[in-house]
Amino acid sequence: MLYMHDLWVNWFEGEENGYNVCRFHEWRKEDGIELIDQIPLLLVTEDMFNFIENDLQDLPPSFLQEIHRKTYMKKNQERHTVEYAAVVTDGQDVIVFDTLGYTLPVKKSRLIPRQERLVFEMVQGKKPKSYLIEESTKKEHHILSLEPAHMSGLTRRERQLKQLLMMALDQLKHSDHPEEVRYWLTEWDPGQYPYIKQLSIDEAWERLYEGTRNGWTPFHEDLCGKMVKGQAFFETIWQGENLDKSHHLNSQN
Repeated sequence: MLYMHDLWVNWFEGEENGYNVCRFHEWRKEDGIELIDQIPLLLVTEDMFNFIENDLQDLPPSFLQEIHRKTYMKKNQERHTVEYAAVVTDGQDVIVFDTLGYTLPVKKSRLIPRQERLVFEMVQGKKPKSYLIEESTKKEHHILSLEPAHMSGLTRRERQLKQLLMMALDQLKHSDHPEEVRYWLTEWDPGQYPYIKQLSIDEAWERLYEGTRNGWTPFHEDLCGKMVKGQAFFETIWQGENLDKSHHLNSQN
C-alpha cells in the first residue's frame, strides 16, 4: 500500500458536493488547517472517486477494511490513530477524506499543489482498484444542493452566497406570506411587473428560481442582501462572507 506523510488538510465537513470542498487557492486564513502524519493513498476508478467526492453515502466495506486505522494525526506531539481516512485519486483529481469513525466520508479536503503533484507521480503506471459500490439511492440535486453546472466558475464567496440565496428562496416557498413571492420577483425583474401581477404564486416562485439559479451577478447579490435582511441566521452568513470580501480587498491593496 502507498502512504503519504506530512500532509496539510483543510477539512470541509458534511459536504456532499465536491464544489464545496475548496481548492487550495480558496483556503482562508481562518480555516483550521491540520497536519496528517501518515495516510494511505489509493488509486481508484472514476466511479469510486466520484462517489467519494460528490456524495455522503456508506463506503464499501472492503474499501474501509483496507484503510482501517492506517492514518495517524499529530496533536501536541502525540500520535493519534484515525479509524478510516485516505487520500484517493482517479489519476485526474485528488481528494482526502475522514469518516470520523463512521462509514461515510464526513470530512473532505483538497491538497496543496505540491502534494497533489506528488500523488500523480506516486500512482503513475499503476492500475486503479475497483470496489463494489452497493446499489445506492441515486443522488438528486435540488434547491439546497444545486447541480455542479450552476456553481461552475464561481468563487468560494459567490458559491456561499448563492447557497444562502437558495436557502432564502426555499424558505420563501414555504412561508406564511405567499404574496411576498411576487414582490421579490418584481425586485429581481422590475420590467416584468405587469406580467408578474397575473402569475399565480407557484408560477412566480418558479420564475424567480429559474432566473436566479444560473450564474452569479451583482443582481443576484443585491437580491440576496435584501432577502436576508432581518433574519439573524441568514444575516450572520451574509456578513461573514462580506467581511471576508473586505479582508481580501484590503490584502490586495
